[in-house]
Amino acid sequence: MYDMKALYEATSVPHAVQLLQEHPQAQIIAGGSDVLIQMREGKRAGVELVSIYGLEELRGVTMEEDGTIRIGSLTSFSHITKDPVIQKYINVLGEAVDMVGGPQIRNIGTIGGNTCNGVTSADSASTLFAWDAVIEITGSEGIRRIPIQEFYIKAGKVDLKPAEMQTAILLPKKSYEGYFGHYIKYAMREAMDIATLGCSVNVKLSKDKRHLEDVRIAYGVAGPIPLRAEHAEAEGRGLEISEAVLERVGNKVLEDITPRDSWRASKAFREHIAKVLCRRALKEAILLAGGVIHE
Repeated sequence: MYDMKALYEATSVPHAVQLLQEHPQAQIIAGGSDVLIQMREGKRAGVELVSIYGLEELRGVTMEEDGTIRIGSLTSFSHITKDPVIQKYINVLGEAVDMVGGPQIRNIGTIGGNTCNGVTSADSASTLFAWDAVIEITGSEGIRRIPIQEFYIKAGKVDLKPAEMQTAILLPKKSYEGYFGHYIKYAMREAMDIATLGCSVNVKLSKDKRHLEDVRIAYGVAGPIPLRAEHAEAEGRGLEISEAVLERVGNKVLEDITPRDSWRASKAFREHIAKVLCRRALKEAILLAGGVIHE
């Protein structure tokens, strides 16, 4: 069923890097929810695999001394949804990954795999973009950290050099403190489906809860890779909250997104729901932050 040349099991992160150096054609496998399906379809026939599934140091969510939230790359979607740190500070991420597949997939699928496959429809990706996540990468030359916006290069390709692996996703304190967010996934079915479009919005309100001090808007399936709607963000920043502002910001996203026609939805339909989802997610984020929306 699975045509592979060899499977090497890493016992530590340095050992995994060593195995990748010794076998430059090898690919990493973690939960296997993507890789094994592709192998079964014959897309990776004869592949060499380096399994990192047993590396417990890459699992779990922790709060570092400076307030950075660290999510190990092998942390499953189910773990993230139930984790108390995520629930307290970035509950929207737990809600987003709880929309991935079914329970079995969420139990084995990892946030590292979900981001490293480079697909625009990954449910975690748009929320991580909206929260200015940082990707930690470990290789033979040590550790480097880059913004998630730089990690995605093009559809299906991320910035992992030979003998490198993603080891964590970091959320700096400045990225989440005082912010509240909401994620909406539009799909053809209510569950166990790939997103036709995903929109994640978070806001930071002024002290009087009347103005948008900051707003961050990110999309999945609105372009070849997840993206931030920077023109729409700039349009709403500093404005007094009202229904008119929601409409104004939602319309502005058309300057940022580049959806395409596919069998799931036309470009025109994706543009329409992009505006609608932005307004709805923005409204929910404002309400979660304690704001009031005036007519």
